[in-house]
Amino acid sequence: MERVIVIRFGELFLKGKNRDYFESMLVRNIKWALEGVDCVFERSQGRYFVENFAEDDCDEIIDRLKKVFGIHSLSVADKVAVRADEDFPDIRASLIRAASERAENAEGKLRFRVTVKRADKRIPMTSAEIAAALGGSVLSLGKFKVDLTDYDCDFKVDIRENGFALVYTDVIAGAGGLPVGCSGRGMLLLSGGIDSPVAAYMMAKRGMRLFAVHFASPPYTSEKAREKVVELKDIVSAYTGRVKLFVVPFTEIQLAIHKNCPANFMITIMRRFMMRIACRLAQRFECGAVITGESLGQVASQTVESMTCTEDTASLPVFRPLIGMDKDEIVDIAKRIGTFETSIQPYEDCCTVFLPKSPVIHPSLAAVRKAEAALDVETLVEEALAAAEEC
Repeated sequence: MERVIVIRFGELFLKGKNRDYFESMLVRNIKWALEGVDCVFERSQGRYFVENFAEDDCDEIIDRLKKVFGIHSLSVADKVAVRADEDFPDIRASLIRAASERAENAEGKLRFRVTVKRADKRIPMTSAEIAAALGGSVLSLGKFKVDLTDYDCDFKVDIRENGFALVYTDVIAGAGGLPVGCSGRGMLLLSGGIDSPVAAYMMAKRGMRLFAVHFASPPYTSEKAREKVVELKDIVSAYTGRVKLFVVPFTEIQLAIHKNCPANFMITIMRRFMMRIACRLAQRFECGAVITGESLGQVASQTVESMTCTEDTASLPVFRPLIGMDKDEIVDIAKRIGTFETSIQPYEDCCTVFLPKSPVIHPSLAAVRKAEAALDVETLVEEALAAAEEC
């Protein structure tokens, strides 16, 4: 008997002739997630397995795999030998052990069922017959009673074709989605706030590999603010895979806008510069889109008119995965993926520098273009890009 972790994928089953491509991405990402843990990853008959791991590492492995997009579910299982000419002694032993653990602190009898899948057709009994036979081993403990519909425990037995069975009770939900890397590349505008790390999570769930750009305004923004963004990148990387982060100095652009443009257009013109720079960086790394954490109507820069003015400068499609979410929904995801507590640390970002008292909420594109004409846009963009640093 050997303890293994069973990995199942979901949406990949729908990919037809392209399934091998998606599976290869998933396998790569699983291996990345397991780096540094002493274990063996195997593939067999539509299942993936993690084997040869220390029991003390089991929880760590599960925690890492739960963050890999493309995985539908996981189970910790006993892998036992099966022969067609015997009465399943190893399966029975595994069931008795699992049932004893479940019943140890239970009050009264637990309701249970045994669910069998039989891929090995050399075994003459049907799945239902095997389940009935194995259920007797659980009943022999005297702490269980059969209930096929309203049960406390579902003991699962998956008899495979190559002489072994998997015995388990719990099915742990995976992250779902598609393997990161199968849907191209995107450049994320990563602020220090709540929204953009969640946007990263949402796009990675649909298979997009991410790069990120952050805009800093020293000396108005501190090193702590920069460190906060790096920490957010590291947290979300558990889901997205490795993310290259570029920090672009934004002070000179903001000073130029503040000096030459109407104050109420400050935020809109800043966002236009950010979009230009993000698109330039995206093209360097063959990204097919720019990603933002914008949610419609959340702040003044996220009205339809403001977003139209920003997207006017984009040379690539702009993806806004949070566009229809309210703040509570976004916060819930941020808490679940572990970015919320870092996001709310009180370090300023560049959007708080030179913030006007009355920013325009519904800007006219013509008026914004006219105000921006006072700037040497291309020189400011090129100088900012030249000073970008990878973190």
